[in-house]
Amino acid sequence: MLFILLGTLFTAAGYGATFLISFWFRANGGSDIDAGSALGMALVGTLMGVPLVGWCAGRVDAARLAAVGALALACGYALLGRLRGLSPAYLPGVAILLIGLGWGMFYLAAPLALSERLTDRERGPGFIRFSAFQMTGICLSPILLNLGVAKYDLPLSTAFLWVAAVGLAASLLLGTFGLREPIRSSESALRPWVGSVIMIAKSTAIRPIVMAGLGGAVFSGMMAFQGSLTEGTGASASTFFAVHATTAVVTRLVLARKLPVWPRTPLISCLLGCLIAGLASLLGMPVHPAFQIAAAVLTGAGYGLLYPVIQTWAVNASPQEYRHAALTWFVLAYFVGIFGFPAIGGWLLVTAGKAVFVWLLVALATLELATAVLRKRR
Repeated sequence: MLFILLGTLFTAAGYGATFLISFWFRANGGSDIDAGSALGMALVGTLMGVPLVGWCAGRVDAARLAAVGALALACGYALLGRLRGLSPAYLPGVAILLIGLGWGMFYLAAPLALSERLTDRERGPGFIRFSAFQMTGICLSPILLNLGVAKYDLPLSTAFLWVAAVGLAASLLLGTFGLREPIRSSESALRPWVGSVIMIAKSTAIRPIVMAGLGGAVFSGMMAFQGSLTEGTGASASTFFAVHATTAVVTRLVLARKLPVWPRTPLISCLLGCLIAGLASLLGMPVHPAFQIAAAVLTGAGYGLLYPVIQTWAVNASPQEYRHAALTWFVLAYFVGIFGFPAIGGWLLVTAGKAVFVWLLVALATLELATAVLRKRR
């Protein structure tokens, strides 16, 4: 399992580097609106990558598909690192499309490869450990890259080339995992999953799927535009990334075996309450940087623990024959939020200001809470 955990750490570092894409655009004469539009290409890439894995995982081991995804992500960063400005205009979009394609393939294929090798009892703790390594990579990457760029004058283009090298290493690790821990399966056909949404919608699995989309929008909003939110205050984006990541990783590792046995609805309600309180704390950053620390701790504990809980819920609440489809729809919903929101968020941040932007994040998290506690009428 070590190979998939390390491969996840390195691939997630590639996704974490996308939080610096807004800096890259501004450094090359663009704006947050340009960055949001470009990240929309990442959404297009993920909408290609996730269905591709969903269909092909029956023919090809999901671990190999995850390795291909990490390789595509590495190629995207290699292209972005070789660019010298925004011209020609289509090349940044192509690079970010490759990054989205790679991350989309990995984000479904890696947990699918892990899930196929675990029992129902092992899946909860396994997903939590997996997500701990994933969160470490996502948040540690922008911290290190920010440090290199700000303190040691490392050009962003060079930083992106380093990220490409890390993505290549991730591809090798994930491929090795597939070879060392093969699965016994007689299946050798494409897996239909689109039509399965009708059966999934009849189960409680549809609720965590909807929550994944809303949570992805909140996460991308508070992370991708953290540099803009801290601008003009005494707070630092790197501080938020560090505290958020540390809180999420430590709580996941400490509570890995306890979370799956706690009552689900009260647990999710508590975690979303922490997330909402953390988002509201962002409004206090102009007053004092301590509000940013509070926001990082609360969102790290809230969202950091929430994601693996609802991911396990989506899989285990589905009928056995639809679990692959449920995980596919879960990841697809997450990516619609994670890459679809920046285009709206970037425009709102520029035109309406920081306060309106943060209140929108609070509203989305509140809607996610309502989805969690909503019960069907008989």
